Amino acid sequence: MTTVSDVSGPRLVAGGAARHGTAGSRRPAAAAPTTLTSEHGDVYVEPGLTPLAAREANRSALVTLLDQAGVAHFAVRGTADHGTVVGVAEEDRERALQALFRGLGQYPGHLSVVDPEAPRPARPVSSRDPRAWREVASARVVQVSWYRTDAGRHLLLGHEYGCAVEFWQRSGTHLVAPRANRATWAVAADGTNVMGAARLFSRFVSDWTPRHLAPALPTRPEFLVHCADDIAFAVDAVYTWVDGNDPVWQRRKARAKGEAYHAESASDARFISRDELRYSIRSLHMFAPWIRNIYVVTDDQVPEWMREDLFGIRVATHREIFRNPADLPTFNSHSIESQLHHIEGLAEHFLYFNDDMFMGRPVAPHAFFTPNGTARYFPSRNRIPQGAVAETDTPVDAACKNNRALLRERFGKVITQPMEHIPYALRRSAMEEAEREFPEAWARTSASRFRAMTDLSPTSSFALYYAALTGRAQPGSMPFTYLQLAVPDLAERLQRLLDGRDQDTFCLNDAFSTPEDIEAQQELLDDFLTSYFPTPSPFER
Repeated sequence: MTTVSDVSGPRLVAGGAARHGTAGSRRPAAAAPTTLTSEHGDVYVEPGLTPLAAREANRSALVTLLDQAGVAHFAVRGTADHGTVVGVAEEDRERALQALFRGLGQYPGHLSVVDPEAPRPARPVSSRDPRAWREVASARVVQVSWYRTDAGRHLLLGHEYGCAVEFWQRSGTHLVAPRANRATWAVAADGTNVMGAARLFSRFVSDWTPRHLAPALPTRPEFLVHCADDIAFAVDAVYTWVDGNDPVWQRRKARAKGEAYHAESASDARFISRDELRYSIRSLHMFAPWIRNIYVVTDDQVPEWMREDLFGIRVATHREIFRNPADLPTFNSHSIESQLHHIEGLAEHFLYFNDDMFMGRPVAPHAFFTPNGTARYFPSRNRIPQGAVAETDTPVDAACKNNRALLRERFGKVITQPMEHIPYALRRSAMEEAEREFPEAWARTSASRFRAMTDLSPTSSFALYYAALTGRAQPGSMPFTYLQLAVPDLAERLQRLLDGRDQDTFCLNDAFSTPEDIEAQQELLDDFLTSYFPTPSPFER
């Protein structure tokens, strides 16, 4: 997945998306699709583009060609999550290749011959180029794709989202695979197809992924096995969000009793809504379609752009989740985070996002949880300062010191690292247990209207270490970027992030910006976020 800033050539007005693969389409349309010409070859413009939509479009286009030619096929549980694989009996090779030749003649795409023993995959070649067809007559595997981009040309979803055709050799009563897959080397030659859940064929898909993006596929019974590395449990996402520009909320904050002990605690930058939530949810829609439900925790606020009438997203108010109503109103993220596990209907496994955290590319749930349900946490390279809480501590350091003291007293072990700004993988049961085990500290944090010297940091540290010390979490790592917005070279850093698109997650944090900074930053952020996440989620009005 790359940007297409180098794509040149006119965009045609006929048609719309690449017609062979739009959701719900089962056959190529007669009208010409909107096409760009570039150094990449033919690139089809597709509104609403996501990696999963490109993957399904390519699969649908290819199997439609096979169906039209009367070639039997079955979905294979391949080892790559981005693309799909179909198996075809070797004796049907000629008809299958003729179908591909006709289809790629009408709608040019890309082709590569896959050698399972080669140290590197072959480069895809435009189907317009005669060289693309030289070795297909004897190839064990052929991968086909139609490159796609969004209307603004920000994304290029290429060959990795294609569909591979494997030619299975007959051996006695079985068909034998030309390369390894996730389940079996052979299927019954005279077997019949059954329907297999979409999650069997990619780790980017779950039972809660929209069916038009990830339909059940015709496969063989041999692939309907629950593998040891499958994740079948539900994973939810939780956000905390505030619109600091809301005058009603501002009045509540002005009336609240208690003093912010540190300048960072009261900084208006901590409460500004830059519309990050909209784009963070877009990042889930584009890159984590396996999320079951999204919960947005607010102080009786609803983002003006957000739809509330759809399954899969819900606002959970502070009044709903706080066990002690006397703790409200609160303007302390630590306080709010201490109550997240009280959200009604929340899954045992969930990811907690600040609204300035984003998925940066397709990420599987395995990045955050092991198949047996163990959560992963991501320790920082920084270290928690030594000694007791001091007046000069930042709110983050003070909370980490409080976490350390409680955990050392209970478990006899010392935590030394805070966590990176990566979505926090949490176990609901671990948070419930931690609240029961440390009721005084938990209640004190819940009751702090602003960040206080006595706070714990429940989600970003304490609950993660508590889960680890009780056998429910383990350390992990992933490519990520943390970008503080109040830096002089913000434009250059955002551009590098946009050009690379090589981070699993990133955080655009803002705790110290002045009003002058904010005004200058906003245009940069608007351009960056709309370019990185050009496809609206279904939850936007």
